[in-house]
Amino acid sequence: MANTSSRTLRLLSLLQTHRYWPGTELAGRLGVSTRTLRRDVERLRELGYPVEAQRGVDGGYQLAAGAALPPLVIDDEEAVALVVGLQTAAQHAVDGMAESSVRALAKVVRVMPARLRRRVEALRAVTVPAVWGGGESAGVDPAALTAVAMACRDEERLRFAYRAADGARSARHAEPHRLVPLGRRWYLVAYDLDRAGWRSFRLDRLSAPEGTGDRFRPRELPAADAAAFVRAGLENLPRPHRVEALVDAPPDTVRRHIGRWARVEESAAESAEGRCRVHMTTDDLDWAMAALGMTGAEFQVVGPPELVDLVREWGGRFSRAGRAGRAGTGSPPGSGSPPA
Repeated sequence: MANTSSRTLRLLSLLQTHRYWPGTELAGRLGVSTRTLRRDVERLRELGYPVEAQRGVDGGYQLAAGAALPPLVIDDEEAVALVVGLQTAAQHAVDGMAESSVRALAKVVRVMPARLRRRVEALRAVTVPAVWGGGESAGVDPAALTAVAMACRDEERLRFAYRAADGARSARHAEPHRLVPLGRRWYLVAYDLDRAGWRSFRLDRLSAPEGTGDRFRPRELPAADAAAFVRAGLENLPRPHRVEALVDAPPDTVRRHIGRWARVEESAAESAEGRCRVHMTTDDLDWAMAALGMTGAEFQVVGPPELVDLVREWGGRFSRAGRAGRAGTGSPPGSGSPPA
């Protein structure tokens, strides 16, 4: 029975690509006979999935185009990805998408099985949004993310392994408070029991989280909220680059493009000139320059000098690429003549 159920889910997964599947190819993918395939298709129809069949030598199957389908089959990691993606879209959506993202998020969570719904609702409940950031993106294990989220929600003490910025590894015992997605990273705000103080932990450096079963009474956080606590900690860290630039565009336009990663200011004089001042703190000047380019406007780098040099280097590289494109060679510099 287990094999039959897993095969049916596999069949549904293939059909949900919305392509037409010849019966023999589909049966081959599943490792079954065409007769068994027909039975599996009938089982999906009984569950409410509108599977169309085409008879004949070249017969096959596909889901009905435009049909209203029952809930899609997703695994645990896909469930986490859906919730994180929709929640981010709801908080930092492009114009007109926030309301749709909230509606979609509510629908997705409502149709999930109770086990998955408990996990993703824990993630939603203990996440504090924050708008600001910089630096490189960092991958987080979805299983670790939901395990930490559930410990936050259940007020359960947590043990985990942690790797510091200098590579030092340690075992931590903490009372988890909230999760904060900041820029392109996730942080856990928690009270470190071994060090008797509040800390923020990057989730991409955290591994093997495990609840201890011990409940705790939440302590008072020494900040307005978890997002403010993380921001304050990051601003006190030594950063190699503080970027300042003048952008020839109104502040609202610039914020629309890079407001999540930069602080945008406007003085009376700059406003009269139709420009604004942008501040970023980052450990990657290439990223800062790409962000300035995303504004779609002319800009002037005020500092640091290293960024001015980098802009010149990139500018020369793009100019050479543009000249090569107009010449129609399509070959990189130094590659010689294209083959005949």
